[in-house]
Amino acid sequence: MRLRSGVFAASCLLVEALGVALFLRGFFPVPVRSLPRREARGDPPAEPAPPGPGMVSNWTKIPPPLFKKVVIVLIDALRDDFVFGSKGKQFMPYTTQVVERGTSYSFIAEAKPPTVTMPRIKALMTGSIPGFIDVIVNLNSPALLDDNLIRQAKTAGKRIIFYGDDTWVKLFPKHFVEYDGTTSFFVSDFTEVDDNVTRHLDRVLKREDWDLLILHYLGLDHIGHMTGPNSPLVGPKLREMDNVLKKIHISLLSKEEASLPNLLVVCGDHGMSETGSHGGSSEGEVHTPLLFISSAFEKRSGPLTQPKLVQQTDLASTLAVGLGLPISRNSVGNLILPVVGGKTMREQLRFVHLNGFQLSRLLQENTPAYEKDPGYEHFKIAEKSHGNWIKLYLEGNNSEILLNLGKKVLKQYLEALKILSSSLSKQVAQYDMYSMMVGTVIIMEVLLLLLLSFPKALSSRAEFEVPLSPPLFSLLFYLMCLMLCAVHVIVCTSAESLCYFCSMSWLTAVGVMMLISALMCGILSAIAKIFENSRLPLKNPVVSSSRWSEINVLILAGTIGHVLSLGASSFIEEEHQTWYFLINTLCLALCQELCRNNFLLKEYDPQHGTTVKQNFDSIGEASECKNIDIPAGGNSKLGKASSSAEFIQRSDKWISLASPWIILICCRLLRSLNQTGVQWAHRPDFGHWLTSSEHKSELSFLAAVSLLMIFFLVQRRCSLVSKIAMALGLLGVYSYRAAIGNVVFPWQHDTKDISKGITEARFVYVFILGIVFTGTKDLLKSQVISADSSVKSTGLWEVYSGLVLLAALLFRPHNLPVLVFCLLIQTMMTKYIWRPLKFDAAQITIMHYWFGQAFFYFQGNSNGIATVDVSAGFVGLESYVEIPAIFLTAFATYAGPLLWAIHLLCYLSSEVNSMCCLKTFFLEPIK
Repeated sequence: MRLRSGVFAASCLLVEALGVALFLRGFFPVPVRSLPRREARGDPPAEPAPPGPGMVSNWTKIPPPLFKKVVIVLIDALRDDFVFGSKGKQFMPYTTQVVERGTSYSFIAEAKPPTVTMPRIKALMTGSIPGFIDVIVNLNSPALLDDNLIRQAKTAGKRIIFYGDDTWVKLFPKHFVEYDGTTSFFVSDFTEVDDNVTRHLDRVLKREDWDLLILHYLGLDHIGHMTGPNSPLVGPKLREMDNVLKKIHISLLSKEEASLPNLLVVCGDHGMSETGSHGGSSEGEVHTPLLFISSAFEKRSGPLTQPKLVQQTDLASTLAVGLGLPISRNSVGNLILPVVGGKTMREQLRFVHLNGFQLSRLLQENTPAYEKDPGYEHFKIAEKSHGNWIKLYLEGNNSEILLNLGKKVLKQYLEALKILSSSLSKQVAQYDMYSMMVGTVIIMEVLLLLLLSFPKALSSRAEFEVPLSPPLFSLLFYLMCLMLCAVHVIVCTSAESLCYFCSMSWLTAVGVMMLISALMCGILSAIAKIFENSRLPLKNPVVSSSRWSEINVLILAGTIGHVLSLGASSFIEEEHQTWYFLINTLCLALCQELCRNNFLLKEYDPQHGTTVKQNFDSIGEASECKNIDIPAGGNSKLGKASSSAEFIQRSDKWISLASPWIILICCRLLRSLNQTGVQWAHRPDFGHWLTSSEHKSELSFLAAVSLLMIFFLVQRRCSLVSKIAMALGLLGVYSYRAAIGNVVFPWQHDTKDISKGITEARFVYVFILGIVFTGTKDLLKSQVISADSSVKSTGLWEVYSGLVLLAALLFRPHNLPVLVFCLLIQTMMTKYIWRPLKFDAAQITIMHYWFGQAFFYFQGNSNGIATVDVSAGFVGLESYVEIPAIFLTAFATYAGPLLWAIHLLCYLSSEVNSMCCLKTFFLEPIK
């Protein structure tokens, strides 16, 4: 059975998609969930029964609330050093005073990645650890169905008011008696988004008709996204937050009654990295301050100590106890004991017992062998000791023995809580390994099959033989199917096996096993055919010996090496190093190939031949296939063109030889522009130096020079109208950056008139759309009206130019040199490397892919979402519009790979156009 290359490629793509889907289903961990229970939600466990007959504890209900009113102030992207560091002392004096000398407890809350808003709100309110799949739904948060603090409070009759990020309104619909949500995605807004929260404070703080007030401030997060944590805008925003906290604290103190005190909680959902983004696991992103401020606490005295580290999930359990609510069923957090440290020993033991009982039940419902878990064993020991303590307490024993035993039991409980929480948290990272392995096998088989058919992959006339008839194939196929089905049965019948692939129907599972077996048989057949062909006598030793050059070996080895490197997490975190190594090695290999082509090869070298002659020979062969006779005039033209094209001009020759070294220098400069990855991302780079406020003039000069170079590199193949549009558009790019305060004009002396640059950005969008429309019109013309390859090539270049202008608008000013070097390297590779060496389409495609991946990291991106520049999605927008914001953010992030991919289309189209022109030139005299 034979398949055409198009059918073969489409089939590989579908099978690859199946493998990737199966892998991702296993990669995203199944969250720890409590099974739905029928008993009443407010039916808590009783105190541990004391030993001995006839003794029963009389405390079977949930403890009463410890605080009358609770105010939660969540400041988005509040790093711990913004409160506990030098910036806190400078810009938050009132908060610092309360932390150091007031009635408060301060902690550093550690957030688990992904450090984006919606998963962090889930963690704060449910006590559970959200997965990375929540990053996807972060853009459009659905209602939270898990048991959570807000739902428990509403069920208990608590009146909740919320102002701030509308993510809360989406997660908890119909839970607030009053709310005012503001969009969190319009990051250009620093002031209004917080003013919309603060304007309600004076009115709400005077009222008595609420029990829980939640305020979510977004301005600090937006400043971080736009200008970074070291921006001069951070200080005034922290001072504004300090004034808000002062107002709330004073109001709560003035309204306190003798019965119950009030509580003010100050926290952050996540921090921010050194670039102002978040989503990753750096210390600045995961460490946030957590303050409990109440008159119920003892006033701090003595030397100031470093705040203790707690988990962000601990807040849900602590607030549940403080409000007299059941702890959320899915919570993995521990009670923060100092918050309840002022209560009696019996109350403290009751609190930690409730927490331990909830964690142990959650462990039972998610772990088959829960009885062997160290945390569960510790909890049972503590529970038994607790029963002995209750016996002494009920007997009226008030001696020192009772107090010491209580402290011992409390210590046992805390140790058990710590181990239970750790065991449950680890289950979040328990991946479905069986589904991942099946998906990986499918992906690797398809990849290997594509690599074995690499010489034919891009040929439209290629056909691939599928070995269905040989007996060996059939026997091997059936044996593999039987073996894989046996493995599937063993894995799925295992007592501890809970995986998605096992939950599928047996018919579907057998179909997947048959697919894996067929792919493996196809791979073995292809390998056998390669060995069989290698033993045959060579009909054309020249072609056979030159089939696998050093470039081909490098491309194959680099592709396989990169795939294998993805098996280690450290290589994924530092993947940019792999691509930097590959393109540097490629440049050295190209240098060797250019030296051989210019110095070592003769005019008619028997092993390699002359590339120009080969091209004209191919034209001759094509004409022979069409039974066309080329007259003498055509032959003389062929000879003249061949002789003039065989030798490169001396200047071009030396530029060609220097090109790989120039590209190496450009890549080295780009590496120092943006530090990325995980290990060295914190180190200073040239980009940080440029973006500091002291070097705005240097940044302005660099941006202006970069925009000029972009124009000269792009305009060479544009029409006159597009050249004018490109020039005006690039001028608009600089005007936009000057309007928002990134750069300055030479005549501009103050930067007080900073705006959002809406008008300037839209001015540029007009020219972008005009250039792209012109190119699209030419493409449609070449397809519908006349099949003119030159019009098609021009249209592709116009579209490419428009996207370059869009990238220049979205890139931050210090990243404009990345765009310049991208265009420069593409120009040099096209003119001085690819065309002189006459690489085939497959080789040029792989080179474009390699450079595209490298430029993804040259932009400062990484495999962590913390490096995504969200601010690019709001260039030219007055409010949050979902589809344009997502498109602009995605384009700015993947601009490097996209521009190289489109340049590949432009290059291949221009080469086809050149061949058509040559054929027309030689066949012109034919009648």
